[in-house]
Amino acid sequence: MDWKKEILSADKRIRSQVLETPLERSHFLSEAGGANVYLKLEHLQHTGSFKLRGATNKLLSLSPEQLRRGVIAASTGNHGMAVSYAASKLGAGATIYMKEGALSEKVELIRSFGGTTIFYGENPVHAENKAREVSQQTGQVFISPYNDQQVIAGQGTLGVELERQQPDLDAVFISVGGGGLISGIASYLKEINPKVKIVGCWPENSPVMYECMKAGRVMDVPEKETLSDSTAGGVEEGAITLELCRRLIDDCVLVSEADILAALKLILDKERWAVEGAAALPVAAYLQRAKDYVGKNVAILLCGRNIPLKKLQAALAK
Repeated sequence: MDWKKEILSADKRIRSQVLETPLERSHFLSEAGGANVYLKLEHLQHTGSFKLRGATNKLLSLSPEQLRRGVIAASTGNHGMAVSYAASKLGAGATIYMKEGALSEKVELIRSFGGTTIFYGENPVHAENKAREVSQQTGQVFISPYNDQQVIAGQGTLGVELERQQPDLDAVFISVGGGGLISGIASYLKEINPKVKIVGCWPENSPVMYECMKAGRVMDVPEKETLSDSTAGGVEEGAITLELCRRLIDDCVLVSEADILAALKLILDKERWAVEGAAALPVAAYLQRAKDYVGKNVAILLCGRNIPLKKLQAALAK
């Protein structure tokens, strides 16, 4: 597949629907690590995360009949918000399956963007399996958060913006969950500049794709609770992102919960941005690897801001 072509097509397709988010030099991080560190402020995106790019590209690829039927997704939050928002802009219905006991703040946000929520099962995997089952019964399109070429191409538009905003990047630090975000960005940037280093970042408590990459296959990986909850969860069997991640990621960094929390506080204190744990994660990873990038141009992706106030307050109180 010609990923560069697909991603450039996606960029043209979604440009009127999404924000081109700023890339700003961080004075504090640049001084702390001796590099030119730039923060990609994707947490300022509509719906508060990068997920809108992939969801919008997927929805814009559907036929009028498919849109009329409405779409289905499963989500713990950000993906559901993005699908609901993008669908509402196109006059389509969106049904979002969530696990029982999902955070009420995220449920309310999904509904505010026009989505209908249905609760099923004890964990996100149960909810996703049910969503897929229903989509097959109804003929509605299921929109995966990462295991879809058009979703990946949509996330890859961040690579287009990064290259346009700072064409001399030496490295990019990116959080990894299912792998759609890093696969899209890396597929584009590596084509433009094969020397750019793609750094995948995981919480130590949930290194699912990392372990799958090492094993060379999708596998169940034990997880613990993590502040980077947006990157948590299993990788589905047959995920196209596995081979993309194995081919495109140059370095892998695992980060402790203490370091994720410290980075979240640092961003709030020094940059005046309130972000979610998945956005703090690559900042913490960069601080671990800073000695390797002295004098280099480094971008760190702040991928989202959707952390409930109570969770943020509890984190800051630790």
